[in-house]
Amino acid sequence: MFEVAGRTPDEVRKLSASRWTKDQLKGAYRRLQENPINYANKLPPKLERRYVVTGGSGLVGGFIVLQLLARGNSPEAIRIIDIRKTERNDMCSGPATEVEFVQADITSSNSVDAAFARPWNPRVSHLPLTVFHTAAVILASERSGFQYAFPEAVNVTGTKNVLAAARKAGADIFSSTSSGSISIRPVEPFVPPWASSPRNFWQILDVQDFDAPLRERKGYYANYPASKAVAERFVCGSSSEKFRTGCIRPANGVYGNPTDNTVGDPLGRTVIPSWVSHIVQSFVHGANVAIAHLQHEAALIQPWTESAKQAGRPFVVTDPNPPITYSDLYNAIETLSVHPPRIIKVPPVIMLLLSHAVEIYTELLYKYPILRRVFPGLKGDIKHLKPGIFSICTHLVASDDEIRKPTSQGGLGYTGVLTTMEGMALEILEWNGEHVAFNFGVDRDRGSSD
Repeated sequence: MFEVAGRTPDEVRKLSASRWTKDQLKGAYRRLQENPINYANKLPPKLERRYVVTGGSGLVGGFIVLQLLARGNSPEAIRIIDIRKTERNDMCSGPATEVEFVQADITSSNSVDAAFARPWNPRVSHLPLTVFHTAAVILASERSGFQYAFPEAVNVTGTKNVLAAARKAGADIFSSTSSGSISIRPVEPFVPPWASSPRNFWQILDVQDFDAPLRERKGYYANYPASKAVAERFVCGSSSEKFRTGCIRPANGVYGNPTDNTVGDPLGRTVIPSWVSHIVQSFVHGANVAIAHLQHEAALIQPWTESAKQAGRPFVVTDPNPPITYSDLYNAIETLSVHPPRIIKVPPVIMLLLSHAVEIYTELLYKYPILRRVFPGLKGDIKHLKPGIFSICTHLVASDDEIRKPTSQGGLGYTGVLTTMEGMALEILEWNGEHVAFNFGVDRDRGSSD
């Protein structure tokens, strides 16, 4: 059903980098401590424009705000529209605290319209408007039709509301965060005994699906990619010479701040049950996604004869290095974290069967509400253990060939500013700073100096 003994297919292994060592991780950590990365000189030049960032309190949106400020855009020319204020420490000091925050629910057109209609400071009110739309809801494992309404409301209706409000406000550039998971085909784990591996057990994340008809909802592994695919087509289909739109698709695992789920969540755990240590995947730091958005804007703002090649289409973005395995991520956390968790390997077959039981139980409560009087709803991690999650726990290698092309060839000239090792070490460094100092002079395994 799954690969025997956790083996990785040879074709996937060839695409992956070599495994991270403790010495490499500690070296990267020390370099970041002694010489923090400053990539401000790699950002596209400042543009004299106003900016609305929906979801600006979150991971990608937050990095967009920070990068706009780093390249010289004034706080008064930036507006964050989000459901709640940020919990990011890096946005709770400095110029980011001067950026206007407007609370809004993007599922409500009235709420979005009111947020966009708020007057700007007279010093910037005359500037043209760019909208970076990053707000979304991510429910990675839900695939039941009974639970599609929520992601549809936020990711589809919400995107339509933001698009409409952007038009009313006179925006001419609209860059939306989509998802690399759109291209993922559902994994089919139950195969004949003679099959070497499940169908779709390793896949390339690219944009070839964008040239094909939109699949039905059940053609996606979960409701999240289904809703993002619909939203992406709507955004790209709205592009014109006067209102240029497009999408950035981050690779499967987005990380970059201790508040994220990819690295931040396991950092805060004492025990991590896992069946994916050998799984190869492309990850992408939020700062790399943000710079891709700024490069997207820089391309779309060019004369239409040049920018038409980039408008109305998606681009996949990933870190500027070969994909890693989850064992690399776990090794980084175990080696660098001040509170290293314990990794427990669990049998994937048992987890898969349990996920089907969880899904059946959850659907019964939706189909027959009367049962909720007797049977409780699931809480905690178990409620997320559903079959859909196994399609994103497979080998997923992102192809960023298109976004790396120069603008003259229809790309964005993308180059990432952080490798995955640097990005994950940087996040762990930030997490450690929020807890206790760590002395690398002691090797945990041997209890002696290096």
